Amino acid sequence: MDAPRIKREELKSKMDSGEDLTILDVRNTTDYAASSKRLPKAIRIPLKELESRLGELDKEKEAVAYCT
Repeated sequence: MDAPRIKREELKSKMDSGEDLTILDVRNTTDYAASSKRLPKAIRIPLKELESRLGELDKEKEAVAYCT
């Protein structure tokens, strides 16, 4: 099952409105280190670690994953 996708404008709108959501930065270590882009309050969990670290996330919050 594919996760729904949202555009950056929709994410910005959610963040600006104060919506309570979890933002995950799932970029691999190389891509993360090579970029100066950082999302405020994002939790850094590389995609290859995500499944094993799901217990760290609040199941009551909408989660949005950022990748490139």
